[in-house]
Amino acid sequence: MNAKPAKTDTNELLEFMFRLGQAFLASGEQTANVELVLRRVASAYGVRRSRVVTFPTAIFISIHDGAAERVTLAEGPTETLRLDQIADVYTLGDVAQRGDLPPREGIKRLTEILRKQPRFGLAGSVVGHSILSIGVAMVLLSTPWNLAAACVLGAVVGLVKALNRNRAVLAVPLPVVVAALVSGLTYLAIKNGLPVDPLHVLVPPLVTFLPGAMLTLGMVELAYGDMVSGSSRLVTGFVQLVLLAFGLAAGAVLAGYQPENLVDVADEVVAARWTAWLPWVGVIVFGTGVYLHFSAPRKSWPWMMLVLLTAYATQQIAAAYVGRTASGFFGMLIATPLGYLIHLRFKGPPAVVTFLPTFWLLVPGALGLVSVKHMLSDRAAGLDGMTTTVFVFASVALGTLMGASLYKWLTERFGSWQLQIGRAGRYFRRDNKR
Repeated sequence: MNAKPAKTDTNELLEFMFRLGQAFLASGEQTANVELVLRRVASAYGVRRSRVVTFPTAIFISIHDGAAERVTLAEGPTETLRLDQIADVYTLGDVAQRGDLPPREGIKRLTEILRKQPRFGLAGSVVGHSILSIGVAMVLLSTPWNLAAACVLGAVVGLVKALNRNRAVLAVPLPVVVAALVSGLTYLAIKNGLPVDPLHVLVPPLVTFLPGAMLTLGMVELAYGDMVSGSSRLVTGFVQLVLLAFGLAAGAVLAGYQPENLVDVADEVVAARWTAWLPWVGVIVFGTGVYLHFSAPRKSWPWMMLVLLTAYATQQIAAAYVGRTASGFFGMLIATPLGYLIHLRFKGPPAVVTFLPTFWLLVPGALGLVSVKHMLSDRAAGLDGMTTTVFVFASVALGTLMGASLYKWLTERFGSWQLQIGRAGRYFRRDNKR
């Protein structure tokens, strides 16, 4: 039994709340959900009057301890978290909402989570990034030469990211530098006669820089009425796409090409179409790379594979009937409730851990990157591509919203089904408890 302290130190509680909010924002959580979690934390520690306003870059918290009102303002997160850190943050958030640990202990745990080292070390991070790049190239039906190029460039990008870890000063220009490096190496290979296709080689190594999840989350927040948070995320995401495109153009120029020739170079090389099973193997390879590079929690790989394969299958079926632009809606419509089901009913990893890689697999950001790159050489084609990208983001965001609502409706509507799922989940756990 956990004994709650009779009197909670207000200063410690405020610090714990804003640091927990920062951790949730660094995990990619929606601002409205962060506000809800922090208000519940305040209530769990006996504070009945609390107000929380959260933006992607700032947190405002006001609590009344019975004698006076205490207010604090904290900046937003300065870094993003790995999947294992995200899982720990959500676990700590669940404990805090029950008031099961003193705020001082919560602050200590948050510090340990943020300082936690990757489970697979530097080598695992670099190799994992190379593997996930190969997986994306396989999903794009690349040729053997393109797969080899994706492997090498993925390892280069993974090494640069690993060396840049915990260096906040270099975090902003890093996407531009990496994009220029990848582009320069690719076009140097083309100049030397290697049969690689830029459209199939440039995207896979840069997929972890593509702001698909950020742009989709911005759409979700706008749908919820969070105009400031949603707009800021959308603007930030599109600016990141433009910076990536600028880096691609800069690398091509350094290699001796001009921006207006980028599409022409890509059109000279036609990728061979492999057998139908290649993309499905690519999904598994991609998921394995994500597991290694982002240091996913233990025993989360099977759940990640289940969500990735299910979402990809749904997307492919939808693309055959309604077109590729709207297929992301159906992929996230299935992936979102499946992620919540795994987390809440089968005691698997947090839902965000399992369906966050789905954003990268559906690659809404990759479509936007290619469109911006076309804009450098063909403005009309680029603008048309960006319009298509907006519809892709909107469909994925709507699928996420409706998927979460679908899960909530099912669990509220069918209580017996909910109980049966909970019982079935016990067979997937080693620590069976009756």
